[in-house]
Amino acid sequence: MSGHSKWSTIKRKKGANDAQRAKIFTKIARELIVAVKAGGPDPANNSSLKDVIAKARANNMPNDNINRTIKKAAGEAGGADYEAIVYEGYGPNGVAVIVETLTDNRNRTAADVRAAFSKYGGNLGTTGCVSFMFDNKGIIIIEDEDGAIDEDEVTMDALEAGAVDINIEDGIIEIETEPLEVGTVREALEGKYTISSAQASQIPQTTTVLDDEKAIANMRKLLDVLEDHDDVQEVYHSWEEPDEE
Repeated sequence: MSGHSKWSTIKRKKGANDAQRAKIFTKIARELIVAVKAGGPDPANNSSLKDVIAKARANNMPNDNINRTIKKAAGEAGGADYEAIVYEGYGPNGVAVIVETLTDNRNRTAADVRAAFSKYGGNLGTTGCVSFMFDNKGIIIIEDEDGAIDEDEVTMDALEAGAVDINIEDGIIEIETEPLEVGTVREALEGKYTISSAQASQIPQTTTVLDDEKAIANMRKLLDVLEDHDDVQEVYHSWEEPDEE
């Protein structure tokens, strides 16, 4: 299932403590600022901003925080300018890793990302070294752990909304869309279903299994360090994470 690594990331965020949740809000605030500066403060006329607002709400970011960030970004003549930079590299045993960042200091971010790879048995690569191993897809996640959602109905609703494919497994409904259509499909479904996540994601074409305990520990530490970094927005990888007991 293509979204297994994505779902594991969502579960980690849902179980975040207050300090971790504050970091998540900080990262989303950066996305809000970038979206406002690029397309204005009105989500009705800024589809990127509308998508980030939906992401913020899915992560339980308070509306006051969302509105305050948008107003601040709209009123700032200067302020920090965040640059989107993507890093690619290899984790332990050659696991492919893509790191998406928003940074106001590319030298700091590059040094920190490189250090994380090096410390935990990997290495930072060059642009394009692993991205060809991933497909850019829109992924919408709906939780149905109690089995209350009718599978045929949600499948029909998703396909009618423009979904490309749907996969239902272990109480998780994963809906695949074209990358630019994820917002449209989300809007068609969110009145009827509770959306846990909806965004364009890098999905690995194949996954890598780690059998060595040290490699597994290093891979987990690498992901934790990268995801905890203020400049890092998303981390995608080809590791087939073992199910947690």
